[in-house]
Amino acid sequence: MNIWVGADHRGKEYKTLIKDYLTEKGHKVKDVGTSPECSSVDYPDYAIPVAGAVANGTADRGVLVCASGIGMSISANRLKRVRAALCLTPGMAETARRHNNCNVLCLGQDLIEPHQVLPILNTWLDTKFEGGRHIKRLKKIDNLKEV
Repeated sequence: MNIWVGADHRGKEYKTLIKDYLTEKGHKVKDVGTSPECSSVDYPDYAIPVAGAVANGTADRGVLVCASGIGMSISANRLKRVRAALCLTPGMAETARRHNNCNVLCLGQDLIEPHQVLPILNTWLDTKFEGGRHIKRLKKIDNLKEV
Protein backbone atom coordinates (compact mmCIF):
# COMPACT_ATOMS: atom_id res chain seq x y z
CA MET A 1 0.00 0.00 0.00
CA ASN A 2 1.19 3.55 -0.75
CA ILE A 3 0.87 5.56 2.46
CA TRP A 4 1.85 9.20 2.99
CA VAL A 5 2.68 10.40 6.52
CA GLY A 6 3.04 13.86 8.00
CA ALA A 7 3.26 15.59 11.35
CA ASP A 8 3.81 18.97 12.88
CA HIS A 9 6.45 19.59 15.53
CA ARG A 10 4.23 18.08 18.24
CA GLY A 11 3.77 14.77 16.40
CA LYS A 12 7.13 14.11 14.80
CA GLU A 13 8.20 11.34 17.21
CA TYR A 14 5.12 9.18 16.50
CA LYS A 15 5.37 9.97 12.78
CA THR A 16 8.89 8.57 12.72
CA LEU A 17 7.76 5.46 14.60
CA ILE A 18 4.87 4.98 12.13
CA LYS A 19 7.02 5.61 9.05
CA ASP A 20 9.66 3.12 10.16
CA TYR A 21 7.04 0.50 11.05
CA LEU A 22 5.15 0.85 7.75
CA THR A 23 8.38 0.65 5.77
CA GLU A 24 9.39 -2.46 7.71
CA LYS A 25 5.99 -4.00 6.85
CA GLY A 26 6.65 -3.47 3.11
CA HIS A 27 4.47 -0.44 2.48
CA LYS A 28 5.64 2.34 0.20
CA VAL A 29 5.88 5.37 2.49
CA LYS A 30 6.29 9.05 1.64
CA ASP A 31 7.22 11.31 4.55
CA VAL A 32 6.14 14.91 3.94
CA GLY A 33 7.66 16.11 7.24
CA THR A 34 8.22 17.68 9.60
CA SER A 35 11.88 17.07 10.29
CA PRO A 36 13.25 16.28 13.75
CA GLU A 37 15.06 19.63 13.99
CA CYS A 38 11.93 21.78 13.46
CA SER A 39 10.84 23.56 16.62
CA SER A 40 7.51 25.02 15.50
CA VAL A 41 5.49 24.56 12.32
CA ASP A 42 1.84 24.84 11.26
CA TYR A 43 -0.14 21.57 11.02
CA PRO A 44 -2.06 22.52 7.82
CA ASP A 45 1.28 22.64 5.99
CA TYR A 46 1.55 18.87 6.53
CA ALA A 47 -2.11 17.86 6.56
CA ILE A 48 -2.88 19.31 3.13
CA PRO A 49 -0.12 17.51 1.16
CA VAL A 50 -1.03 14.16 2.74
CA ALA A 51 -4.78 14.65 2.30
CA GLY A 52 -4.22 15.99 -1.21
CA ALA A 53 -2.30 12.86 -2.20
CA VAL A 54 -5.16 10.71 -0.90
CA ALA A 55 -7.77 12.90 -2.60
CA ASN A 56 -6.09 12.72 -6.01
CA GLY A 57 -5.19 9.03 -5.78
CA THR A 58 -1.42 9.47 -5.50
CA ALA A 59 -1.60 7.81 -2.07
CA ASP A 60 -3.86 4.96 -0.99
CA ARG A 61 -4.03 6.27 2.57
CA GLY A 62 -2.49 8.87 4.86
CA VAL A 63 -1.45 9.18 8.48
CA LEU A 64 -1.19 12.53 10.27
CA VAL A 65 0.02 13.33 13.78
CA CYS A 66 -0.11 16.49 15.87
CA ALA A 67 -0.50 17.13 19.59
CA SER A 68 -4.23 16.33 19.74
CA GLY A 69 -4.95 15.10 16.19
CA ILE A 70 -7.81 17.59 15.98
CA GLY A 71 -6.10 20.22 13.83
CA MET A 72 -4.88 17.59 11.40
CA SER A 73 -8.32 16.02 11.06
CA ILE A 74 -10.05 19.37 10.54
CA SER A 75 -7.51 20.38 7.89
CA ALA A 76 -7.54 17.04 6.05
CA ASN A 77 -11.33 16.88 5.94
CA ARG A 78 -11.47 20.14 3.97
CA LEU A 79 -10.56 18.17 0.84
CA LYS A 80 -13.08 16.23 -1.23
CA ARG A 81 -12.75 12.43 -1.13
CA VAL A 82 -10.88 12.57 2.18
CA ARG A 83 -12.37 10.90 5.22
CA ALA A 84 -9.98 11.71 8.05
CA ALA A 85 -10.69 10.40 11.53
CA LEU A 86 -9.06 11.12 14.85
CA CYS A 87 -8.62 7.71 16.49
CA LEU A 88 -7.49 7.36 20.08
CA THR A 89 -8.19 3.63 20.44
CA PRO A 90 -8.17 0.54 18.23
CA GLY A 91 -11.97 0.48 18.54
CA MET A 92 -12.22 3.97 17.07
CA ALA A 93 -9.88 2.96 14.23
CA GLU A 94 -11.99 -0.12 13.50
CA THR A 95 -15.23 1.88 13.36
CA ALA A 96 -13.60 4.60 11.25
CA ARG A 97 -12.64 2.00 8.64
CA ARG A 98 -15.62 -0.36 8.87
CA HIS A 99 -18.36 2.29 8.81
CA ASN A 100 -16.73 5.40 7.34
CA ASN A 101 -14.09 3.98 4.97
CA CYS A 102 -11.60 6.33 6.63
CA ASN A 103 -8.60 6.93 4.37
CA VAL A 104 -6.61 9.30 6.61
CA LEU A 105 -5.78 8.32 10.17
CA CYS A 106 -5.16 11.20 12.59
CA LEU A 107 -3.41 10.66 15.90
CA GLY A 108 -2.77 12.88 18.91
CA GLN A 109 0.72 12.38 20.28
CA ASP A 110 -0.20 14.07 23.58
CA LEU A 111 -3.28 11.84 23.99
CA ILE A 112 -1.95 8.39 23.05
CA GLU A 113 0.73 6.45 24.91
CA PRO A 114 3.57 5.10 22.72
CA HIS A 115 2.47 1.48 23.22
CA GLN A 116 -0.98 2.34 21.80
CA VAL A 117 0.20 3.73 18.45
CA LEU A 118 0.86 0.49 16.57
CA PRO A 119 -2.32 -1.31 17.75
CA ILE A 120 -4.37 1.66 16.51
CA LEU A 121 -2.43 1.78 13.23
CA ASN A 122 -2.68 -1.99 12.63
CA THR A 123 -6.41 -2.02 13.31
CA TRP A 124 -6.88 0.84 10.86
CA LEU A 125 -4.76 -0.90 8.23
CA ASP A 126 -6.36 -4.33 8.62
CA THR A 127 -10.06 -3.40 8.93
CA LYS A 128 -12.10 -3.57 5.74
CA PHE A 129 -14.91 -1.19 4.82
CA GLU A 130 -18.23 -2.89 5.49
CA GLY A 131 -20.07 -1.21 2.61
CA GLY A 132 -23.82 -1.89 2.58
CA ARG A 133 -25.87 0.73 4.38
CA HIS A 134 -22.76 2.84 4.96
CA ILE A 135 -22.30 3.59 1.25
CA LYS A 136 -25.51 5.64 1.19
CA ARG A 137 -24.30 7.68 4.15
CA LEU A 138 -20.90 8.37 2.64
CA LYS A 139 -22.53 9.48 -0.62
CA LYS A 140 -24.57 12.01 1.37
CA ILE A 141 -21.34 13.40 2.83
CA ASP A 142 -19.69 13.49 -0.60
CA ASN A 143 -22.64 15.47 -1.98
CA LEU A 144 -22.68 18.11 0.75
CA LYS A 145 -22.72 21.69 -0.45
CA GLU A 146 -21.57 24.69 1.54
CA VAL A 147 -24.44 26.58 3.12
